[in-house]
Amino acid sequence: TVFKASDIISLHCPLTDSTKHLINADSISSMKKGVMIINTSRGKLINTEDAISALKSRHIGYLGIDVYEQEEKLFFKDLSASIIEDDVIQRLMSFPNVLVTAHQAFFTEEALSQIAIKTLQNIQQLSIGTTVENDPAIML
Repeated sequence: TVFKASDIISLHCPLTDSTKHLINADSISSMKKGVMIINTSRGKLINTEDAISALKSRHIGYLGIDVYEQEEKLFFKDLSASIIEDDVIQRLMSFPNVLVTAHQAFFTEEALSQIAIKTLQNIQQLSIGTTVENDPAIML
């Protein structure tokens, strides 16, 4: 129902077995022609090849993403002096109606302050031998 009725679909869900490739050829075919899709959640919610096909046929009118299906190969490194060998992302970025931005929602003064405070608290707890709330061994 959401796919059929919506002009704009914005994804805000975790990546699970049931949400992987939530946006794919089948779901796109049930959407309105010219639909706008925004994904700021997880890259693998969208089957990129299917999205490219729908962009080419103009079934998807606009696509905005700050995540990408193969992002671990691209988004966490400085590739400014490299040739990007991922033809899929290159093709995706060649569309004038596709916007790819950095995934930096955490990059606010408040968030960075809280990260620094929590890090210093953890260091202090480790140095005096007390239980660390965010124990790095547990987080691995």
